[in-house]
Amino acid sequence: MSGPTKAMAVLTAAALVLTTAYTVALGSSGWLWFGLVILVVVTIGMAAADSTVPGEPRDRRPPSRPDATQP
Repeated sequence: MSGPTKAMAVLTAAALVLTTAYTVALGSSGWLWFGLVILVVVTIGMAAADSTVPGEPRDRRPPSRPDATQP
């Protein structure tokens, strides 16, 4: 995972903890849970998009030709 994707995952985990704490202390709020679900979906989308990005570019040099002087 890249840096922004890791940051989004940490933000999502923190939001889950805060939403749960709010629900325990003050009661449930449907909008908070709805927002958390949206945040989780966006985080999963970022992780999926990040996993499809290719790594380092391959070496595009043509293969070496055998030397003409060798049999």
